[in-house]
Amino acid sequence: QVQLVESGGGSVQAGGSLRLACAASGLPFGSVAMVSMGWFRQAPGKEREGVATINVLGLTSYADSVKDRATISKDNAKNTLYLQMNTLKPEDTAMYYCAAGYTSTTPRTLLNDPTSFTYWGQGTQVTVSS
Repeated sequence: QVQLVESGGGSVQAGGSLRLACAASGLPFGSVAMVSMGWFRQAPGKEREGVATINVLGLTSYADSVKDRATISKDNAKNTLYLQMNTLKPEDTAMYYCAAGYTSTTPRTLLNDPTSFTYWGQGTQVTVSS
């Protein structure tokens, strides 16, 4: 059974930083090195949007709203995906979800098409106050 467990969310003031983590287990081929992964977020009353993605080749893509403030990375040894978010803004407030899938498409396509991902976590809340 595949499990993606997010952590690292919380309440911070604008300008602060957070590092989200997504621990993966039970993947059919074991390591996160074999899957494309991504972070998505959804704020109340808004549609889910892609934040950052990383494909199996390690190529990354970011939403324009977080570009230059976010870094996505994978630690294959720990089977964990990370999202470092800096200079947080109130508009970053949302539930953040981790996703994984066996797809070799481009990270930009992954960012815009969440249906590319098969596995999803339960989410971690990020709240940024002004």
